Amino acid sequence: MRAVIMHAPGDVRVEDVEKPVIEEPTDAVLRVTMSCVCGSDLWPYRGYGEQNGPAPMGHEYIGVVEAVGDEVKNIAVGDFVVGSFVASDNTCEICAAGFQSRCVHQVMMGGIGTQAEYARVPLADGTLVKVDGEPTDAQARSLLAASDVLGTGWFAAVAAEAGPGKTVAVVGDGAVGLMAILAAKHLGAERIVAMSRHADRQALARRFGATDIVEERGDEGVAKIKELTGGLGAHSSVEAVGTQESMMQAIQSTRPGGHVGYVGVSHDVSLDGRELFISTVSLLGGPAPVRRFLPDLVDLIMSGEIDPGAVFDLTLPIEQAAEGYKAMDERRATKVLLTF
Repeated sequence: MRAVIMHAPGDVRVEDVEKPVIEEPTDAVLRVTMSCVCGSDLWPYRGYGEQNGPAPMGHEYIGVVEAVGDEVKNIAVGDFVVGSFVASDNTCEICAAGFQSRCVHQVMMGGIGTQAEYARVPLADGTLVKVDGEPTDAQARSLLAASDVLGTGWFAAVAAEAGPGKTVAVVGDGAVGLMAILAAKHLGAERIVAMSRHADRQALARRFGATDIVEERGDEGVAKIKELTGGLGAHSSVEAVGTQESMMQAIQSTRPGGHVGYVGVSHDVSLDGRELFISTVSLLGGPAPVRRFLPDLVDLIMSGEIDPGAVFDLTLPIEQAAEGYKAMDERRATKVLLTF
């Protein structure tokens, strides 16, 4: 089968590899119908962190079940499914508390790779959600978004306690930040401020529900948020980048007693204890428990209430995956969808 393999920073190739098979009785094998490139895939592409030889890429996926292990009970061959970027049993105490991304038996799908024609999904009963009926192309694109960026943005908005009467500031205008705007809107936020310098992303942010745009960053961006909120700061802030600047911008943009939902993959972020103490804000974040939200997100998508698939602004066949990575790295694309 064809699969995307990263050999070194900037070196992404599409290669023929062995088709996956059932390895554990709780596995399923999917025929992947759509996958995509994630902003987090750009960290190794840009040379951050260790690159241990050729690595399979991708952790977002939808598809049709082709085979199941002997212990899989809830998913059957032929089912159209969407799953999380973290495989989880969905039964352990941590999963039951709503944090499936930290399941005691978790398996990171990124280590398996889903930018491929087929993928093995561990813990299939706990990880995969069946979609009733046959999705349209537009619905399929939105379901693909649900497997990571939509679920991650949703978690960020929930963690930030976005809701009616609240002002929400979103730091980061990538796919996750845009999905957090959509989520905040659905959760009833009164005012949603997108912090963005890019006209195309600003337009999509407004489409998803942003009421205000702030182009300034750092101290100037914080000052602008304070200006928009009577000097108090936002009730809720989302951090969707993962850098020191973005984290501090989110914290400092939040009023005392407010909440920050942080979901940007952290790189060299260090918080000063005294500054955090004085800020009087609550922090909750980390790897998003996408599986917690998937059933509701599937329903919202299939009923037409939300259209997160609009975040995909470049669609390429898998053979052109390297161009997809390059386009996102150069910010010529917000989110690249790969077809097979």
